[in-house]
Amino acid sequence: MNAQIDLDAIDRRILRALQSDGRMTYDQLASEVQLSASATLRRVKRLEDAGIIAGYVALVPPERVGLGLTAYLNVRLEKHTEIHKRNPMDLFRAAVQAWPEVVECVALTGEMDYLLRVVVEDMAHYSRFIMDTLLKHPSVEDCKTSFVLDRVKNTTAVPV
Repeated sequence: MNAQIDLDAIDRRILRALQSDGRMTYDQLASEVQLSASATLRRVKRLEDAGIIAGYVALVPPERVGLGLTAYLNVRLEKHTEIHKRNPMDLFRAAVQAWPEVVECVALTGEMDYLLRVVVEDMAHYSRFIMDTLLKHPSVEDCKTSFVLDRVKNTTAVPV
């Protein structure tokens, strides 16, 4: 699944087209990339098998489902000591998987350890998440929050 494959111009056109509209038919995709439908299907299957196409999803704007507040949280964890049976990072990584408000979590270099993108209904929901979940986690030492005022650019497409 993690096999490295060389992408030619047609593969890149396929990827750009599917990132724009993952529901287009193979006939539509073939027409756009100027191949036969069967050749297009073989290429898409190869890209899926190689893990270059990891999946297909429906994109749901959070505001349309009542999640009107997005925040980015920089989180610093306590440092690992020999008295811990488990590494604080391992505990945190496991816990964050169960928090539905966290839609993205990345490890960082620098002063803070993680950056979380949190999507919630409103400030009350955010406050409950911070006070009852995040800050109660035994590995969390500190967090700093920035709230999204406006989305200037928001895409899931990568430049291929």
